Amino acid sequence: MAAAAAAAAAKGDGQEKVIAAAKHIVSSLGTSKSATEDMIRILSGFDNRLSTINDLFPPSSVADAADADDGDAQVDGVDDSEAELRLEAAQKVVLRWDASDSLLWESSPESAEEYLAAVSDLIFLAGYGASPAVCIADDLVTRAEVALQISMSRLEEEFRHLMVRNAVPLDSNDLCSSIRCLSLSFASDGGEPIDDFESSVDDENQQQQQQQAVPEQLEGSPEDRSGSSLVDDRCLDLIHPEVITDLKMIAEHMILAKYDRELHQVYCTVRRDILDECLSILGIDRISIEEVQRIEWRMLDDKMKKWIQALKIVVRILLWGERRLCDQILAASEELKEECFMETVKGSVMQLLNFGDAITICQRSAEKLFRMLDMYDALADVLPDLQALFAGDPKDLICEAVEGILKRLGNSVKRTLMEFGNAIQREPSRRPTQGGEIHPMARYVMNYVRLLADYMDTLNLLLDDEVIGGDQGNAESYNSRISDGENLESMTPLGHHILVIISYLEFNLDEKSKIYEDGAMRYIFLMNNINYIVNKIKDSDLGKLVGDHWIRKHRSQIRQYARTYLRTSWIKVLSCLKDDGFGSGSSSSVSKVTLKDKFKNFNLAFEEIYRVQTTWKVPDPQLREELRILVSEAVIPAYRSFMGRFGSQLGGRHATKHLKYTPDDLESNLSDLFEGLPGFAPRKKT
Repeated sequence: MAAAAAAAAAKGDGQEKVIAAAKHIVSSLGTSKSATEDMIRILSGFDNRLSTINDLFPPSSVADAADADDGDAQVDGVDDSEAELRLEAAQKVVLRWDASDSLLWESSPESAEEYLAAVSDLIFLAGYGASPAVCIADDLVTRAEVALQISMSRLEEEFRHLMVRNAVPLDSNDLCSSIRCLSLSFASDGGEPIDDFESSVDDENQQQQQQQAVPEQLEGSPEDRSGSSLVDDRCLDLIHPEVITDLKMIAEHMILAKYDRELHQVYCTVRRDILDECLSILGIDRISIEEVQRIEWRMLDDKMKKWIQALKIVVRILLWGERRLCDQILAASEELKEECFMETVKGSVMQLLNFGDAITICQRSAEKLFRMLDMYDALADVLPDLQALFAGDPKDLICEAVEGILKRLGNSVKRTLMEFGNAIQREPSRRPTQGGEIHPMARYVMNYVRLLADYMDTLNLLLDDEVIGGDQGNAESYNSRISDGENLESMTPLGHHILVIISYLEFNLDEKSKIYEDGAMRYIFLMNNINYIVNKIKDSDLGKLVGDHWIRKHRSQIRQYARTYLRTSWIKVLSCLKDDGFGSGSSSSVSKVTLKDKFKNFNLAFEEIYRVQTTWKVPDPQLREELRILVSEAVIPAYRSFMGRFGSQLGGRHATKHLKYTPDDLESNLSDLFEGLPGFAPRKKT
């Protein structure tokens, strides 16, 4: 019998026995050209030595088979008696294993080969093969179909077991290692590395070191980035490679037997469950939109970070792995391959996308902006991969969903920036900062704005030329200052929006400065805050966005505030050093009483300023030194001149009572200004 001959050949020791058995099978069954080709293809799948079996048959036999194949009746040449013998042999193999609790692929390779050979006979006898249908008795066909159904149930179970048992177990360390290797692969091709996964896995899997997060810059389709396909480079082995051939053979037999729907079901069920488990490992849980909206911010921020990392790993590693697995195992059917891939991954992909969509309708707040931008960048970066992965989707549902979420995320970003601008302008706190120091709002806004520069490319794409919030009436003067000398036409959208935000900040700070009753402190407050803003811009990428003209203009503004401070604060001290006209006469004619009053008033005024302004704070060392120099240049020369002209006229034992300070004493005491000291009396030399 044909099956017995195949089994004997498989167990033979030498190549000659294998070839002889194959010749017997093909010569017995392959009386038509197409049947011969089918049998050669099936047998060569069991033993690659049979792939050249065509060379073992004389041309005449092939020609005769071809002539028979061209006849009017498409008959395989198998009569009922031979068909029954083959059917009985195949039934015997199938029923023997149907009664067994053992698994074929856990028994021996020979057993699996024998079973697949029997299934091939049943497929042939039932008329499901690639060859024309055989002409045998209907009852034989019915019996073949029944046996084939039993064998398909067995193959389905064997397929499921092989898929589950040989799935590569993945944990966070495997995924982390793969994403890091992929990061290095892109970096070597001129791209930038992607984030490490450690920062977003569960606490027990976290690593001590974390690479700096850098948005990826990937252009073109995945095949184009390095000049060749990166599919193999980016994939983990999701199933142990040694069983891929077995799974492929089972799949081919099920497809030939028209059991592709059952194959579809078992394949998708197994792989979908494993992919869901991977999402759980990555920290992605099924969560409704309503639940997302109720989550406290810290927890939501953690979920957003995990989502960003999971998206990269799922698309760049797992989806490409699933695509490769479908291509390998289901190569016999292009349609089934596409259907299984879509059915396997769409649930996990939509789970990720649903969370992203939920974020777009959450209540907006300034603290969420940068995480939303991270989500936008991550989704935009993987869009080319998704377009390549789902190129076979006629409805393009996944990519349309991604593009919709990107649009909604972009709108949320713009609305958040608008609300941020409004919040800055309307910030209501009326408590003055101690010592005229930098206001917490200024620190918050400038640190926030500096982070915006990290998303320069994305924000330039998202932002338009509209003003991002603010009351038109209140901010009108500041908007006019923006356009004063600024080349807005050449400025990027982000640069223009940053200037508007800063103008709102300046407007609010100016309003807060009016809280101070001491006019001099008001200008110390303004100098501190404007200087802080300028330094934040100058020492970062913001300088490129707003331009040198803006920086020069605001440095000039700080100098103007300094001059106003000097006039406001030291005018009383300097007025004590005026000669009030008596300097034009003889020095000896000046009343000692008048001179004593002059020096006394000077001492009192200086000591009061010293007591008050040493408690004030100018944090920036350079600005603090510039203010001291400004005061010294105004006070010390005037005091030295006045003392030199009239100090000698305060003769007598009480002269030192009025001439308390030398110019050097004043110079030394002025160095204490703006240090935030407790308010001591000035020092003097003994």
